[in-house]
Amino acid sequence: MVRVPEHERLVLDNGATLILLPRREVPLLACQALLRGGSVVDPPAPPGTASLVAALLEKGAGARDAYAFAETVEGAGGSFGALAGPEAIAVRSQFLSRDQGLMLELLSDTLRAPRLEEREFEHLRERQIEFIKAVKDSEPAELIDAYGRAMLFAGHPYARPVHGSESSLAQVTHAHARHYYRTHFGADRLILVLAGDLDIDRAEQAVRSAFASWPRAVGRPPLAQPAPSTGRRVLLVDAPGAAQTHFWIGMSGVERKYPRRAALDLVNTLFGGRFTSLLNAELRIKSGLSYGARSSFVRGSVAGEFSIRSFVETASTARAIRLALQALERLHSEGVSAEMLASARAYTLGQYALGLETAADWAAALADIEFFGLGTGYIDDYPAALAEVDPRVAREVIAEAFPTPDQVTLVVIGDAARIGGQLAEFGPIVPMRLIDPDFVPGAAGDEAPP
Repeated sequence: MVRVPEHERLVLDNGATLILLPRREVPLLACQALLRGGSVVDPPAPPGTASLVAALLEKGAGARDAYAFAETVEGAGGSFGALAGPEAIAVRSQFLSRDQGLMLELLSDTLRAPRLEEREFEHLRERQIEFIKAVKDSEPAELIDAYGRAMLFAGHPYARPVHGSESSLAQVTHAHARHYYRTHFGADRLILVLAGDLDIDRAEQAVRSAFASWPRAVGRPPLAQPAPSTGRRVLLVDAPGAAQTHFWIGMSGVERKYPRRAALDLVNTLFGGRFTSLLNAELRIKSGLSYGARSSFVRGSVAGEFSIRSFVETASTARAIRLALQALERLHSEGVSAEMLASARAYTLGQYALGLETAADWAAALADIEFFGLGTGYIDDYPAALAEVDPRVAREVIAEAFPTPDQVTLVVIGDAARIGGQLAEFGPIVPMRLIDPDFVPGAAGDEAPP
């Protein structure tokens, strides 16, 4: 039985939230720090600003320049990294427990006194632009989520590419990065979880010493719910000469607090979440059209997306998309059986336990629970919730959370000259080119620097 271990939670006077979880099996200490904000608070800066700020956090802080910072982490045998997401910047680290003081010193310097040097900023920005160009040349499927979200969530902050586009990154200035830091970094945005070989009293004292005097950040507006998608549309991203077509089928889904999470997980496991899923059976096992197809939900503080992803040979593009949509239609018309749910339940429980084994796993899980206000029952009650899912509940969740084929947005990356005619049956086509520097046709990027 997986249950949240005993831990301590407290909120400092400046609003910082601290969670301490002792696990003394091995002499390691894991840290997960979340700064509320992420790419949804990029404006007025161009998309990608939060991502560049996160990358800069590793490039020098306090008395250490980028080289000294990296050398200190490596010399202690630790790990330290920062990454931006849609709604938060995450800083993760792990050190030997004897180096708790060093880890908190590095974290405090990173969050409270990052150098944000212009030279490092310019290097990171150019490297990110070149990386996007390289991915377009070698593996464009890695960017298909960015195209999909830009189309699906147009006008909502979720549409903004977390890591930016070639066009938006070219407009991000060092002033944007510094303005983002001044505005969105502060104690009341911080959730800090320490898990591992620690003494609670000593750890609490060390965290208070490091962060109790950190001022609060500027207030941030609430994130609105995305408008529900209506009708079917197709974004065709032209990749001339491509031998394969990559496609993404999406619709706005449900939020992280969706109350029927257990049923949602079981149904998605059966539909597109494992090798023997209905979707993979149609596109790989029965037809041999693809090496794999999967579906997933991305759930944030407001409704994220449900998506289907796969790839096929160019000539089979329309057939594969048709099969995927037919599988979705059958999910709605036929539902799932008790036997299918029992199989998915055993699979899900096995995978679930494997994701909560280490101190780092628990640090990430508790930070997630705190961030979304889920409560420990999100973990403790999950096995029992899985056991209660029956075909009737599953059918209700299918109707609530899974799109019907006429509601979806399609993103197709492939040779437009060869597949454009095949796609006409799926809805109005919006064309663009893979070489275009944005993820939506005719995107404007004329925001002024702060």
